[in-house]
Amino acid sequence: MKRIILTGGGTAGHVTPNIALVPRLRELGYEIQYIGSYDGIEKKLIEEMDIPYHGIASGKLRRYFDLKNFSDPFRVIQGFFQAKKLLKELRPDIIFSKGGFVTVPVVQAAKMLHIPVVIHESDMTPGLANKLALPAASKVCCNFPETVSLLPKGKAVLTGCPIREELRRGSRLAGLDFCGFPAGKPVLLVIGGSLGSVAVNKAIRSILPELLVTFHVVHLCGKGNLDESLVGTAGYVQYEYIQKELADLFALADIVVSRAGANAICELLELHKPNLLIPLPAAASRGDQILNARSFQKQGFSIMLEEEQITPELLKSKILELYSNRQSYISAMEKSGASNAVNAITSLFEEILNPDTAA
Repeated sequence: MKRIILTGGGTAGHVTPNIALVPRLRELGYEIQYIGSYDGIEKKLIEEMDIPYHGIASGKLRRYFDLKNFSDPFRVIQGFFQAKKLLKELRPDIIFSKGGFVTVPVVQAAKMLHIPVVIHESDMTPGLANKLALPAASKVCCNFPETVSLLPKGKAVLTGCPIREELRRGSRLAGLDFCGFPAGKPVLLVIGGSLGSVAVNKAIRSILPELLVTFHVVHLCGKGNLDESLVGTAGYVQYEYIQKELADLFALADIVVSRAGANAICELLELHKPNLLIPLPAAASRGDQILNARSFQKQGFSIMLEEEQITPELLKSKILELYSNRQSYISAMEKSGASNAVNAITSLFEEILNPDTAA
């Protein structure tokens, strides 16, 4: 039996792609182990899947001043020795790293022990943790064509980001029933990210009466962002967070307004959902969402609207434009090379482990 170690943590975005690979890995006969931080979000998510979990020390590598900058390097060093000991005990055939600072000691230990590593970079430009991991990687999976030229020659592979298979199995009828909508109108799904987006929420609600003339609206507004004054509005439902019904809401949606986080937009790409992307502003991030959105717009998958540009009239016109031209966006996504990322990534594992039989 082949043994793989998955690693990644710090945010759900560094864990859910790993989770998406699990069913296919099990089909292919892999024994799966996971290395993450002691108490990160990844621990609970992975243990729920009945996968052996191993915690190590982890420190964040910051580009700004923080008192923890003096202590965290020692935690990284401690994590390296813990990872090295674990890898010697577990003897994996291959490691897949989804990013986050907990992966740095794991990847460096794998390099020392000559264990092949495949890493995945979600954003167009590599984050710091993945930059540190690049020299140790056999292959680097990425989501954007532009990223290939930024990575070492021969290592980059355009795969897209793996999404959970259950997201493909949603039911439009179940979505209508869950939201209490009658059939007949197209559905606009608004996704502000797990923490919500005050700017996106405010902008959508400012034109809600006009949107409801044309659409039913499903609004995932984030924790603490429900607007009680809108409860009971015909054709409009709002939720702080959705988990098990998300597949049905995707099946229900004709078009989507979303932030431009890499995992979120890759789900939209693989599900062929026409979308309007409102990326997180550069002032609130390292600018990766803006680059992500520009790439998707260039490839014909999305319309992009920067947060600073939003006016009620412009937002309304972009949503109506998206709906009117939805088929062109669907066609572009259907032709994308970054599709079925689960198979693309697991095929890489097979090629690395069985180079003589690779096609």
